[in-house]
Amino acid sequence: MHPVLFRIGRFELHSYGLMLAISFIVGIWLSMKRAQKVGMNPNHIMDLSVVIIISSIIGARALYVVFHLDEFRGHWIDTFSPIQSNGEIGLAGLTLLGGVVLAIAASLLYLWWRRMPILKTADVVIPAFALGIFFTRIGCFLNGCCFGHACSGPLCVVFPPNSPAGATYPGVHIHPTQLYSSAYGLLIFGALMWLDRRKPFDGYVFFWGLVLYGIARFLIDFLRYYEPSMIALHVFGAPITVNQLISLGMIVTGAGLLIWKGKQSHRAAAGQ
Repeated sequence: MHPVLFRIGRFELHSYGLMLAISFIVGIWLSMKRAQKVGMNPNHIMDLSVVIIISSIIGARALYVVFHLDEFRGHWIDTFSPIQSNGEIGLAGLTLLGGVVLAIAASLLYLWWRRMPILKTADVVIPAFALGIFFTRIGCFLNGCCFGHACSGPLCVVFPPNSPAGATYPGVHIHPTQLYSSAYGLLIFGALMWLDRRKPFDGYVFFWGLVLYGIARFLIDFLRYYEPSMIALHVFGAPITVNQLISLGMIVTGAGLLIWKGKQSHRAAAGQ
């Protein structure tokens, strides 16, 4: 585990921040290439990427703050200030799904405002989101956050005591849910690129992205550790997290839109 890669004076290069930056850079490059392939202006994708970056960071931070209010009492400026009250640079504490939800909402509004084809654009950028998960979750592993429950299997690892995972489970083998998430990000990326070759209508790849990510995130959260504040309810004794409820919403939305657009496409083909 290497949360800080190097220091120069007070500046620290954090592994999570680096992997997050890599995910954005690779994602923008991939999306621009895909846009050019389908006849869209790559510069429009660059503009959209700025909206996605800003909204995803705000959304991820906001959802984390809402469920960790005690951490910010007395120093609310730390909620969005890049320079924390303890002197650290950066935002320590992000919840990915908050960023996903706000980025989707902000992107839809931006595309509507710019009169860009919403579903076609969504198909272009959704594989980059999955690839971004692959990179970002490696950063989580190096940082020691977003970890799993105790386990005894061959894949389980022990984190150093000075990490968030090690402090919660000192000397205990736990699920490296960060690496599980990184793996499913890569798998979803491959699946979406394959589906893109066979899509019957615009939005097909994006809707499948919602479904596949929702399923993967819902399942992985059963292995992941969460503070009590993140538990939304219990079903037959099993805790269901806020993130799992959001994931279910993504699954239902994606599946519903696939069925609806599929019927529309079938009727249009039959009418011809």
